Amino acid sequence: MAFFSKLKERLFKSSSKLEQGLDAIVEEGAESGAAETAETHAEALAESPAVTAEQPAPAPVPQPVPQPDPVAEPEPAPEPEPELEPAPGPAPAPQPAPEPEKKSPGLLGRLMGRTAAAEPRRALDDDMLEQLEELLIAADMGVDTALRVTANLAEGRMGKKVSSREIKELLAQEVARIMEPVAKPLPIYAKRPQVVLVVGVNGSGKTTTIGKLASQFKGAGKKVVIAAGDTFRAAAVEQLQVWGDRAGVPVLTAPEGSDPASLAFDAMTKAQEEGADLLMIDTAGRLQNRADLMEELAKIVRVIRKKDETAPHNTLLVLDATTGQNALSQVGTFQQLADVSGLVMTKLDGTAKGGVLVALADKFGLPIHAIGVGEQIDDLAPFDPEEFAAALTGLEAG
Repeated sequence: MAFFSKLKERLFKSSSKLEQGLDAIVEEGAESGAAETAETHAEALAESPAVTAEQPAPAPVPQPVPQPDPVAEPEPAPEPEPELEPAPGPAPAPQPAPEPEKKSPGLLGRLMGRTAAAEPRRALDDDMLEQLEELLIAADMGVDTALRVTANLAEGRMGKKVSSREIKELLAQEVARIMEPVAKPLPIYAKRPQVVLVVGVNGSGKTTTIGKLASQFKGAGKKVVIAAGDTFRAAAVEQLQVWGDRAGVPVLTAPEGSDPASLAFDAMTKAQEEGADLLMIDTAGRLQNRADLMEELAKIVRVIRKKDETAPHNTLLVLDATTGQNALSQVGTFQQLADVSGLVMTKLDGTAKGGVLVALADKFGLPIHAIGVGEQIDDLAPFDPEEFAAALTGLEAG
């Protein structure tokens, strides 16, 4: 639960964007719907003959008796007078108008009262679905995944009125459903040493991820060795040594500019001699469109297989969440060249595009072993699909 709180707090950019967007979509439709309903009822009330305030008006005809004939002067005039006298008597106070009004407040009054008291609701229609799709695409979920998510969300619910809270819950359920099959911890095998090759583009967070994982495995009682295979960047070696010292894990290094494949081979020999449970090999960051660098990665794999034909037992691709949809092309390329077995997503605290993880799960189905939301040792944790979905949509856990 502690990590969920941190995840939700640090995913505020993406979760608030989705949350505010969903609220706006529902409120916009609810307001226009309420306005149309109110207008319809108002027109109906105006045209309805039920309100008969003018009906009693004809009775109190204040007109005098029919004008007497100037020619005939006899006095039979008193006879029509008794007929007119009783009518004006009760007519002056005809105020039955309030009685019909007792019925009308139920229509407009109840409508407006309910709208004010309850949370806004909107009918789920094609227009609302289109707005939802645009919102999810803006959150970097990708076009295909966004269309699939909204289609599943709408199934059996078209025409029904929903609140923003209900939409968030439905969206979280759909995201969790997609992520559930890929939420798997890094598998631990009986093979010793278990070789974990860590790859990724420049700046994705490979070195930090290795340090955190090594520290966590050491804390779980595993004997870990790290090989600083990024021999082209002195800072990466120094960073790994800092993590190694902190976790009490040995870090094997080579002179700057050395062949990383040779270092990997030596590291495997040392890990075997020391009976290590895990050997984690860092690699230099490389762009997926650099064929020479990708060939170097393939060389590392060929060399360590001379020591153990089943190695590497895990190939972790570390992805930077801030790269957005570019992460999809990275996975595609690395999967072909390095036989990626699982993913780690870092820097979820620095992006408004947390939906890219959903797109990756939907498209590739690769295991997501861990996610990171900061620089501290406990800012990398096993991936939990329900917690992630709740944090992404702005809901509470559970």
